[in-house]
Amino acid sequence: MQLRLPWSDRTAPPKSSGHHLVIAGREIEVSVARHRLARRYVVRVTDSGSVRLTVPRGASIAGGLAFAGRQAEWIERQRQRQAMRAAPWATGTSIRFRGTLLSLVVKPRVVELGPLRIDRSAAGRDVRGEVEGFLRKLAESELVPRCLELARQTSVPIARVSVRDQRSRWGACSSKRVITLNWRLIQMPAEVSDYIIFHELMHVRQPNHSRKFWREVASVCAWWRDAERWLRKHGRELL
Repeated sequence: MQLRLPWSDRTAPPKSSGHHLVIAGREIEVSVARHRLARRYVVRVTDSGSVRLTVPRGASIAGGLAFAGRQAEWIERQRQRQAMRAAPWATGTSIRFRGTLLSLVVKPRVVELGPLRIDRSAAGRDVRGEVEGFLRKLAESELVPRCLELARQTSVPIARVSVRDQRSRWGACSSKRVITLNWRLIQMPAEVSDYIIFHELMHVRQPNHSRKFWREVASVCAWWRDAERWLRKHGRELL
């Protein structure tokens, strides 16, 4: 089972439709995709800042555009957020590390992030790749043994643990008891990271999200609701 982000959308890719909305005084193209399984209108802002509208089968596109228009303030906030994500990482860029928001300090040969000192291997304005690469290696060295430790504590047999760069989930548990974790867990508070690990471990016992599964989670992670609230509030910042 996979612990997916609540906003991940696996519908068919949208087609350019020639539809537009005026948002914050600018005309924004809206890609419309009709999906036979959709039950309601869904508006998404993509990584590039474009707007995507999913329309249920049989529903009105005009009605969907009207719905999207009522979400104009939300759409603008998301577009601004995406623009910030796409901006180069430089001095002053805010990055989360172990739950704390820290500011980068970029120097000719090193990048400072709170207590971290990250050597620079190449000159350039954007240090995102070097910082993310450093954090991913650190995550691999910490998350794998932590998962194995929690598996022993809960007597859950697992085959393997891996750390990956995932864009739509925090973790996953395969039918072969392989646990996969997103390296960005290292950017979260320890209790949130542990919750995600517990969540995937409990999928070894219950490969679903039934009430029994959530009882298993609660039995090993009493703070899981607090962790879910943190993810809903801050999860998008990490992707």
